[in-house]
Amino acid sequence: MPGENLSRDEARERAELLSVDGYEVVLDLRSAVGDGPAQGPRTFRSVTTIRFRSARAGAASFADLVAPSVTAVTLNGQALDPATVFDGVRIALDGLQTENVLVVDAQCAYSRTGEGMHRFVDPEDDEVYLYTQYEPADARRVFANFEQPDLKAPYRFEVTAPDGWTVWSNGAGEQGADGAWAFAETKPISTYITCVVAGPYHYVTDIYRRTFEDGTELEIPLGAMCRKGLAKHFDSDDIFLLTKQGLDFFHENFDYPYPFGKYDQAFVPEYNLGAMENPGMVTFREEYIYRGKVTSASYERRANVILHEMAHMWFGDLVTMVWWDDLWLKESFADFMGTFSMVGATRFENGWITFANNRKAWAYRADQLPSTHPITADIRDLEDAKLNFDGITYAKGASVLKQLAAYVGQDAFLEGARRYFKRHEYGNTRLGDLLTVLEETSGRDLATWSQSWLQTAGVNSLTPVVTHDAAGRVTELAVVQEAAASHPELRPHRVAVGLYRREAGSGELVRYARAEVDVAGARTVVAELAGAEKPDLVLVNDDDLTYCKIRFDEGSLETLRNHLGEITDPLARALCWSALWNLTRDALMPARDFVGLVLRFAGRETDIGVLQMLHAWTQSALTHYAAPAWREEGGRALAEGALRELRLAEPGSQHQLTWARFFASVAASDADFQLLQGLLEGAAKIDGLDVDQEMRWAFLSPLASHGLADEGVIAAELARDDTASGKRHQVRCLASRPSEAVKAQAWAAVVESDALSNALVEATISGFEQASQRELIAPYGAKYFDAIERVWSERSIQIGMIVVKGLFPGLQDDRATLDATDAWLSAHEGAAPALRRLVLEARDDLARTLRGQQCDEAAAG
Repeated sequence: MPGENLSRDEARERAELLSVDGYEVVLDLRSAVGDGPAQGPRTFRSVTTIRFRSARAGAASFADLVAPSVTAVTLNGQALDPATVFDGVRIALDGLQTENVLVVDAQCAYSRTGEGMHRFVDPEDDEVYLYTQYEPADARRVFANFEQPDLKAPYRFEVTAPDGWTVWSNGAGEQGADGAWAFAETKPISTYITCVVAGPYHYVTDIYRRTFEDGTELEIPLGAMCRKGLAKHFDSDDIFLLTKQGLDFFHENFDYPYPFGKYDQAFVPEYNLGAMENPGMVTFREEYIYRGKVTSASYERRANVILHEMAHMWFGDLVTMVWWDDLWLKESFADFMGTFSMVGATRFENGWITFANNRKAWAYRADQLPSTHPITADIRDLEDAKLNFDGITYAKGASVLKQLAAYVGQDAFLEGARRYFKRHEYGNTRLGDLLTVLEETSGRDLATWSQSWLQTAGVNSLTPVVTHDAAGRVTELAVVQEAAASHPELRPHRVAVGLYRREAGSGELVRYARAEVDVAGARTVVAELAGAEKPDLVLVNDDDLTYCKIRFDEGSLETLRNHLGEITDPLARALCWSALWNLTRDALMPARDFVGLVLRFAGRETDIGVLQMLHAWTQSALTHYAAPAWREEGGRALAEGALRELRLAEPGSQHQLTWARFFASVAASDADFQLLQGLLEGAAKIDGLDVDQEMRWAFLSPLASHGLADEGVIAAELARDDTASGKRHQVRCLASRPSEAVKAQAWAAVVESDALSNALVEATISGFEQASQRELIAPYGAKYFDAIERVWSERSIQIGMIVVKGLFPGLQDDRATLDATDAWLSAHEGAAPALRRLVLEARDDLARTLRGQQCDEAAAG
């Protein structure tokens, strides 16, 4: 809709004109329960009073509101005609005074897309749950406002809710008569981090106490909540433990007391994100409450998210970027601080291994797409902003901050943060504001560093070049830096170069020499390592100090092919695995070789998070990068290897659990499926393997996709697990069945209808896209290109993104699909830039797939 996609220029002009003194938002949510209207959206009443000033009397501006209807608009006591001033997304404001009061009475719509005020009906007990999610600009779906991050203001919320409900917001709340709740006024914050959560949630409380060095005491009320149906699985004690550990860590390092009063954490259904940093009322996806047995990697992931959101209380909430160009000022810092605090304050001391193996993989992929961008991005409008919550802004930015902390020193880095908070509290900042304080504390000129790392795109490759003498000593070791032709920037890197050798007797690969060096330009000699004994393995970026793609000399690569599992240091081993995966994605290593390495060495991997990534990468290698003629053979080998490791794993261990899930996902033969069926029915048993409800769905899914579990079997499983989670699994299984009618129904459900919620759209697409069903879904390639522009224009951006990304015909991995993609891009140059970006990214993935398949085919001889 015209006007919905606010531009940076419009926001800048409005910020120069307006300043906001406060909001009073009154919501009536009693319509959330009971029967909805026969036609049209289910709505709630929203009355907003905004007090604001204008720099010029008589000027014109606008307020933001996305709502089905507006009942009344009053500006400075004068009633305005809603039909004249409201166009569905904006309210025109003419003739402003220096001081103004705007009152908007609207009917806003409940959402099923996870945007705005999301309404969820629990299939288990028909209870209704509400929560809000706004980033980057969906607060306007709930109340009238000035929807941009630099127009901060204090907020007062009043909410009337159905009987028996509890309501939460950013400030502390008090319940009055007739279901009315009033909340304390917030500090000045941005629209996108205001929040309301309401419903019959299960709620647990605790308290955090701290005494500072000057004797002052701080008490923070803590709360944690989930749906009643998940209460029996809710390990709130662990959540509170991590919360307290995080608050201790940030208080010790930031020297700025938590500023937002209480600290509630809500785990909510059908959430689009991992979590959201609403001050005083953090929201998380409820999948972080585990219904069955999971590995320590899952608990580590949850801990990281909890601490990531907590870091935002300072980086993002207290100090906020002016516009979404500097989104990294909050997300990169939170991603870095999430791991930094987790390693420093919790039981998850190996968090940097996960960071190197998991988070950086996300960044490396994003940084090689045609849509890659500098960490400080060029965000023209809100659609750009929505798509920039990506691996560059989060994981690359965090990696670069880790490099910055090494470059300026950790003490100077943290002192810079402390000054930044005090200097800009409750304000908005740009890149220069942060660099200024870091230059003050470190004494370094950061202009060149910033230009290289924050203001250019692309990832460099670092390759060791080693020469030896006849006596087996290193005569020279150099690091060669390369960049893609599209992004030729060569950057300064502080790296550690490690030399590894196999120990006599044990055969273990251990590091015997290490040197830190500043790599600059195309070639850097590491003088400190001259004269060292000839290594079996040279690991550039040992200890993962910088952000780069690691390459190997031929001798090191040969060592890894034969002895990868013998590297004793888990971080070094994880870095080698990541580097080998990048070689595979870059079509420099055949997919079958990567699969072979996993089959040979993954069973010896001690870090469970690394093992889970290896499983994901191996499936991707087989699905996308393996030559089509080898897929069946490779699939059999994977299934056989997975079953072998499953039977060898210690009974009841997390390795057994991980191999069981992987075996189910790659099961290929009749015997494999018979075993899964037997485990489901209890006729087969693997000692120590607990086939809980989540595992049952994991076993049922491949049976459904291979035509061995019909609708009745799936319905019977849902009867065992008639919950929100069970419903998502059921929908996925139903859509995965190998039937033309099933695929047609699934396609229609997500492309031709908006009846499904965001979570069920994702589940349907996940079931529709089956690598074993390439021929069955082939006809939908052409339908995809016919439908996507209409879907993008008719559906919310969240659903549009899910559909456009999820249904791209990437499994039709041939030149014809690449040509069809190019034809669409050529014929739709005027399509929405965000839509074109998604198609361009998918096109790049497909081109990479074809290059990988050519590499693998060549390896077959």
